[in-house]
Amino acid sequence: MKTIHLNTPIPGPRSQALMARRKAAVSNSPFIVTPIFAERGAGAAVTDVDGNTFLDFAGGIGTVNVGHAHPRVVAAIREQSEKLLHTCFNVMQYEPYIALAEKLNAIVPTRGPRKTVLFNSGAEAVENAVKIARRATGRSAVLTFEHGFAGRTYMAMTLTSKAMPYKSGFGPFVPEVYRLPYPYLYRDARSGEDEEAFSERLLAGVREFFHTHVDPKQVACVWIELVTGEGGFIPAPRRYMQGLRALCDEHGIVLIVDEIQTGFCRTGKWFAVEHYGIEADLITIAKSLAGGLPLSGVVGRADLLDAVHVGGLGGTFCGNPVACAAALATIAVYEEERIADRAAALGRRLFQRLEKWPEKFPCCGNIRGLPPMLGVEFVKERATKEPDKAGLSALIQRCYENGVILIASGTHGNVLRFLFPLVMDESQLDEGLDVIETQLEQL
Repeated sequence: MKTIHLNTPIPGPRSQALMARRKAAVSNSPFIVTPIFAERGAGAAVTDVDGNTFLDFAGGIGTVNVGHAHPRVVAAIREQSEKLLHTCFNVMQYEPYIALAEKLNAIVPTRGPRKTVLFNSGAEAVENAVKIARRATGRSAVLTFEHGFAGRTYMAMTLTSKAMPYKSGFGPFVPEVYRLPYPYLYRDARSGEDEEAFSERLLAGVREFFHTHVDPKQVACVWIELVTGEGGFIPAPRRYMQGLRALCDEHGIVLIVDEIQTGFCRTGKWFAVEHYGIEADLITIAKSLAGGLPLSGVVGRADLLDAVHVGGLGGTFCGNPVACAAALATIAVYEEERIADRAAALGRRLFQRLEKWPEKFPCCGNIRGLPPMLGVEFVKERATKEPDKAGLSALIQRCYENGVILIASGTHGNVLRFLFPLVMDESQLDEGLDVIETQLEQL
């Protein structure tokens, strides 16, 4: 039985009417992937206001790993909402915050013993992780990477490495932030250079960077995504991360691993860092932590988190009780439904399909990631690797018009990323991939 069901041309009349209202009432600044207005969702499917049902391969940009409106999460939200919506944790505390912190301390793989502090968004988590590192070390410098995306607040924008649309016109940015090349094997490896040699060359570059740009004794932290999200699903090589961990240890630098998009089973393990044989000092989490509700956190070494003075971290809505209850229910779903195992199986099936694309479709230059967190880089010519944003944009439009929601990524907007809910079944995965492949053939 197919999931996709289309009653009208896309967008339908009710979506078109809502778009007209949006243009009249809402700022132009939020970007739009599709002209479709959702009404309800269940699992891996979303139904719009015109009654059309789509397969969701975007997952709210990786926020609904347990699917849309999971019954257990909805029940937890309802139960908590009937008890308490808000007090501000700083004024009157409540158990869900404590219970969630205890659970995160148990499952998030950082160096222990661990503590947790909660926020609202991924950008807030990153900002506060940097604040923690600066306060704990007494140092000011921060290292970030090309192709990274941390968010839209000022420290997060500074860490981000994409000018348009995220940074253009918003400067000046936060000082004492230094940028390293991300280990982008597909584009930056030299002829005949394997992953090991590539990693060693870039690590040597970091050591030279400490001579030419910033004294490592001034560096508070390194912030890195193990698979870049907005930057195009570039996976960091294992050897590179192990070398970076060793450099941080050598110089007393806090290693912040950003698991906002990679976390909660997205890479077939609870957290992407588990693929690397290292431990972070701090890990930032958000997105699929709370099943779709806004909640984020920093989890890590207790000595670092406790180095911040009382009142130094927090916010009115941070760790909202309803969001905490949703997160506890979401984590229970990951555990009891063995979502990591399901994700790994889906990842294997997805990769088996995608690895054939370069043979069939000349526009597919590179398949990469940690399955099922996989990206396809679209190029105009394989020899030149010239990015093909227009080609991918055309594919995305044709796919949503035929029932599959996709999103792009990459510094040049030319990487198709797969972020479907991890509760998707294999028949739905195949149905969605069939649509994508049909549209690729027609293009």
